[in-house]
Amino acid sequence: MNNKKRGTLVLYTGSSGVGKGTIMQRLLELNPNIRLSVSNTTRSPREGEIDGVHYNFVTEEQFKSLIPDDGYLEYAKYCDHYYGTPKKPVEEMIDNGYDVFLEIEVCGGLQVMEKYPDILSIFILPPSMDVLEKRLRKRGTEDEETIKKRLEQAKHEISFKDKYRYNVINGELDKAVDEVLEILRKEKSNT
Repeated sequence: MNNKKRGTLVLYTGSSGVGKGTIMQRLLELNPNIRLSVSNTTRSPREGEIDGVHYNFVTEEQFKSLIPDDGYLEYAKYCDHYYGTPKKPVEEMIDNGYDVFLEIEVCGGLQVMEKYPDILSIFILPPSMDVLEKRLRKRGTEDEETIKKRLEQAKHEISFKDKYRYNVINGELDKAVDEVLEILRKEKSNT
């Protein structure tokens, strides 16, 4: 019999540009028990992104092949590309005692909450829409039309923040990281 305690599944989301990835990088450095699920996507890699680390970059055909067998915890089409969380690797990490963060977009997060209503859910927010716009522009990865599209999408996504158990404002990175770690500690102590 395996006495190892199961890990926690954490839904971790927020609109594009709020700093989810930066917070996650710090969480992974500070807590060796945290794992990040790697989503499949049909979009092309951005500069510096590594296949199998940041995303599994797949063709649309490869992506769609897992759908009929319920192979995704969630999936969605966002800005003309598919994104989805393959179920099998997440379940394996949780069974091995790791706390697995699903860093996904808001629509996918709502799907996950429908399937797993008791999931620990955290929504990362920008301090303001002006700060969010500055962050998106600073990345330098998208054209003006895409930035405008992402800002409109962000306004829509932020309207769902109250469906999440916790909201964390990413104004100061260290404070946001500490807040997420404290939420995880508190939730794990209650189980």
